[in-house]
Amino acid sequence: VQLQASGGGSVQAGASLRLSCAASGRIFRGYAMGWFRQVPGKERELVAAISYRLTSTYYADSVKGRFTISRDNFKNTVDLQMNSLKPEDTAVYYCAIGGGYSDHNATPDFDTFGQGTLVTVSS
Repeated sequence: VQLQASGGGSVQAGASLRLSCAASGRIFRGYAMGWFRQVPGKERELVAAISYRLTSTYYADSVKGRFTISRDNFKNTVDLQMNSLKPEDTAVYYCAIGGGYSDHNATPDFDTFGQGTLVTVSS
């Protein structure tokens, strides 16, 4: 499976962006999908994730109430709606897939990452 992310850009604080990620191959049951972000000099962090059956989601504390993750298993896509963006949200965002053993686990070990898309939020 290859992942292709899109939707990054440069916006002002308070604006919204929507990131999209499409998988080139079929995603079988049990695989969670998620979005990570990374800034230079820091480790990549999990921002949001969603289980295969859409029954479980995870959000980092820093984005709760502002970001919403969604996925479409028919289209093999995962989106991240980002509202009320802050300068500290500036990062390269990566979509990812992992797991393969639980339909309801949103946070397995993610082992496949797409290329990143840059989000820049200015104050």
